[in-house]
Amino acid sequence: MKVIALVDCDSFFVSCEQKVNPELKNKPVCVLSNKDGCVISRSKEAKLMGVRMGQPYFLAKDEFPEAIYVSCHHDLYAEISEQVMNLLREFSPNVQVYSVDEAFVDLTGLKRLYKKNYIDLAKYIRDEVKNRLDIPVSIGVSSTKTLAKLASDKAKTGENGVYLISNAKIKTVLGNTKIEEIWGIGRNLTVLFKKAGILTAADLVAKDDSWLDKQVGIHALEIKHELLGEMVSPVVNEEKLPKSIQKTSAFGLFTSDLDFIKNQLNYHIHSACRKLRKIDCKAKVIGVMLRTKDFKVIFEKKLLSAPTSFEMEISDIAFDLLKKIYSPDILYRSTGIILDDLYSNKESQLSLFFDDIAQSKKEQLSKCFDKLEEKFGKNIVQIGFIKDK
Repeated sequence: MKVIALVDCDSFFVSCEQKVNPELKNKPVCVLSNKDGCVISRSKEAKLMGVRMGQPYFLAKDEFPEAIYVSCHHDLYAEISEQVMNLLREFSPNVQVYSVDEAFVDLTGLKRLYKKNYIDLAKYIRDEVKNRLDIPVSIGVSSTKTLAKLASDKAKTGENGVYLISNAKIKTVLGNTKIEEIWGIGRNLTVLFKKAGILTAADLVAKDDSWLDKQVGIHALEIKHELLGEMVSPVVNEEKLPKSIQKTSAFGLFTSDLDFIKNQLNYHIHSACRKLRKIDCKAKVIGVMLRTKDFKVIFEKKLLSAPTSFEMEISDIAFDLLKKIYSPDILYRSTGIILDDLYSNKESQLSLFFDDIAQSKKEQLSKCFDKLEEKFGKNIVQIGFIKDK
């Protein structure tokens, strides 16, 4: 039998802020979305106070003025997330990153290696993540991903942050689990199941396979058998390449200042190229987006003859695209870069006219950028541009 753990970082964005600023610990802290729009993460103290997830900031600060509101720092969260995932890989070779704050870990057979039963092993992993990275996590353990997700939800309300759903517990747990609490069942499926009298996970697994297949399809069958403890979706530790990389954010004020827009676009290009290099990829399609004050989106893209991750090259192309869609008579609220049609450097083929000397210089310069930022902090290096006359 497989043993799967879901490691879920508790109030992850808040935990990251508390890690770098310990004065925030044990206080009602809320992390806000981009441009401080709404609450996207809450400490347990803020939850007890009554702050709601997704609550607009202008309402929250009036209703809960004693809470501490912090602007989001997504680069910080991505960096700490990577540290957490790398630490989990020290315990098991099979780790599947599910999101920035969640990962499935295959613990099968590891109790012999660590000389601990699976519940104690989960506690040990939890303690190590807390002690070494100062990030609290909850861990659910069971025989499938779906049951591990249910277990992790219960672990968040438990005393020790760890919960095990054994085969003996499955029947009881399913009877106490509402249909909308099951991982993979969204709003539309919930409505469909409730109309059919399926109110709990126990009701779902009691349904015939033929009925589930006819009404919903293979997705419902997979959920049913995972709830019964039969693994359908194994832990896969192969990281898939993203389909594209997009970096964009709104301006503080509406503007038609071309130099300002170029500076913002350069900032996004730098972030996108840094991510490209991190996943060892190049992009063959470059796209530039402008969003007007009235939310109209204007987009232009270009297909390159050869993929690249060199930001000076991408910046030149992006500025040419920007000229095509920019108008000085229009006020804009945001701009962004889209890198598409990604190629892994391990699989890319060289062109007949490939200039390996020039490419080597570009790669060396990019590595210098990364080393400087690793030492002195992100965005310590920024690319400029020549102003149009």
